[in-house]
Amino acid sequence: MANHWWEIQIVCDLDLEETIFWRLEDFGCRGMASERQKNDGNVCLVKAYLPQEQVKLLDLAALSLWLRQDALLVGLELPKMQWHLIDEEDWASSWKQYWQPQEVGDRILIYPAWLPVPEKSERLLLRLDPGTAFGTGNHATTQLCLEALEMRLDDLANSSREDLVIADIGCGSGILSIAAILLGASRVYAVDTDIMAVNATHSNRQLNQISADRIIVGQGSVNTLPQMTQASFDGIACNILADVIIQLIPQITSVSKPSTWGILSGILIDQAQSVADTLEHYGWTVATLWRRKEWCCFNVRRS
Repeated sequence: MANHWWEIQIVCDLDLEETIFWRLEDFGCRGMASERQKNDGNVCLVKAYLPQEQVKLLDLAALSLWLRQDALLVGLELPKMQWHLIDEEDWASSWKQYWQPQEVGDRILIYPAWLPVPEKSERLLLRLDPGTAFGTGNHATTQLCLEALEMRLDDLANSSREDLVIADIGCGSGILSIAAILLGASRVYAVDTDIMAVNATHSNRQLNQISADRIIVGQGSVNTLPQMTQASFDGIACNILADVIIQLIPQITSVSKPSTWGILSGILIDQAQSVADTLEHYGWTVATLWRRKEWCCFNVRRS
């Protein structure tokens, strides 16, 4: 008997799109896509997919309620959510048709792995198949991290980048690790607690023809990094959630050196102060704070 998946369809205000993506990812959805409605550019259709055995109808009803509450909190029109079952082979391809190449920052082009490689591009080509891992480059937090990485690495001389070692905490699809290498970093140590994310990062490293000694991947969190290398890190990238980042700041500090910088995202604007207070307590300074819609990205350095 074929496996079945829930296909969730949500029609929502465009300003709710990022919040809905994050809510769905936290709910456990595997593969998400969004498209603008042709008759109304301020409305979008978000699709997401879940294995049938992972959730019950009552869970889906609860998700619908959470999305409505999110909209009420910011005074936007309530989203309309519906769901139905599809076969596994339909799930494997249905969300991909909506994901198109995307330029991020001044130098990066995120390119779906299943599309033919472009004959000519002036940008750095980052090929990606996220599988079931988070990180396609569509979410505001990922874009903020990529732009911050580009700015940080472009500010360094070529000789400085040659020995640059970065930790990617919560690597997801490996998108930040791969971007760091394309932008000139020497090595990246990537960790994630989800084995599917670890596998996706391995796969995408190979897809981008990056050697295994330049992106080293392990299952775990910050406390796994000392088992992977004795070196301290020049840079830290972490795109997770504010509450998790706050908990990890003491451990991140322990694997850093006095000159280490950090890029932290996955933080809602109203959570920024709590993150900043914890960073300051552990000897970090917020150099810049970038905002996009309701999300922000911290660029930090040791005091």
